[in-house]
Amino acid sequence: MPRQNRVTPFGEIVAMPERGSLMGNRGILHDATAQHDPDARIRRRWAGRAWISCLLEFRGRRDPVMAPGHYTRLFFLDESTALSAGHRPCAYCRRADFLAFKAAWANANASLGLGPTSKAAEIDRVLHAERLGPGGTKRTYLAPLADLPDGVFVTLPGSASTALSAADQQPYLRWQGALWRWTPAGYAERLPIAVVLATVLTPPSIVAALRAGYAPFPPAIPGARPASPSPCPPAGPG
Repeated sequence: MPRQNRVTPFGEIVAMPERGSLMGNRGILHDATAQHDPDARIRRRWAGRAWISCLLEFRGRRDPVMAPGHYTRLFFLDESTALSAGHRPCAYCRRADFLAFKAAWANANASLGLGPTSKAAEIDRVLHAERLGPGGTKRTYLAPLADLPDGVFVTLPGSASTALSAADQQPYLRWQGALWRWTPAGYAERLPIAVVLATVLTPPSIVAALRAGYAPFPPAIPGARPASPSPCPPAGPG
């Protein structure tokens, strides 16, 4: 039976047999006996504001997924999935990615007043408020689909009703002029970009960082290339 350690674009932690391409961390989410219990489940969704995405292996370390006293290893299909869930790059095992993300994030979110050298804890504080709504629900917002950059996850009109649970909604990744439906094993059918308001799953400050030039790892889509230049946001008055 698969462990409960895969993360969806909604930020939910679920049990899936498929493996991920990135690891993640939200703190210690399991109980002390989880390492020896194949049926163990996560007891809490997060334990702190630092939600990060890491390499599967770093300097030869291979730690248990749920070791007593150590953070719970979570797994993502790809980096865009991790970003949608609200996880930033790790400043240790993904140092270069973190510095690139921090620079794009600080530049794109200057209105927050954190300056060009925002610290990881400051970024985490902003992201924690953006990814969690009342009662710990996924916080989303509406935006024109055509104005979003590559690497953003959305749900579409008709699949984003508040009456539907995340399990009933279909998350789509915007990538190089098309939408790709997310599945635990990869991406399914391709849809054209429509002129609609989409429900955005990726936190807004991360969307801004993607628009400002942060390039996530290309997803597992046949022929996928690095992120395309981001569309410009619509011009404001004056």
